Order: sequence, then C-alpha cells, then structure tokens
Amino acid sequence: MDEVREQLKQVYDPEIGINVVDLGLIYKLEEPEEGTLHIEMTMTTPGCPAHETLRDAVEWAAAQVFGVGLVKVDVVWDPPWSPERMSEEARSQLFF
Repeated sequence: MDEVREQLKQVYDPEIGINVVDLGLIYKLEEPEEGTLHIEMTMTTPGCPAHETLRDAVEWAAAQVFGVGLVKVDVVWDPPWSPERMSEEARSQLFF
C-alpha cells in the first residue's frame, strides 16, 4: 500500500496545488483481494469543480502500480474534509 500511496502523491488538487494524500483527501485505501484496490476519498468542498477529474486521476495513478489490476474509487462526504486532515508539510505550504 505504501507504493500506491506514493503514486497517489502525483495527483495534485488543481486549485490548491498540493497532492491529494498530503491534503488528506484519501480516507481509505484497501486491497480486498489481490490486485484489486478500493479507495475512498473526498473533496475539499462538496461543490468542487474538479470532482470527476480528481477521482479519475486517483484511479489512473493507483492503476499504474505493478500488480494492481482493478481500482474502484468512491467519493464520500462523511466525515467532511477539514484542514486538520492535512499533513504538516501541506499545512506549512499553506501557512497554517
């Protein structure tokens, strides 16, 4: 899973300019069976205009990892995203 998480760090929120992992948008990363990933993620706001683009980019990035055959990405809204979910590195980039 570490390799998948590192690959997901290549996906950046286009409005904020920080990757989805450090933003805290990835809520769950599971491999229910070998070669299959289930990812739960959220957006910074429910009306995010990049909703589909980010979801598709996360799916594509995860599928690039060796051994991954199927990726299912669900966008969830509970719990709602907040800046507290961000990594320290992301917070420092945004001056929190």
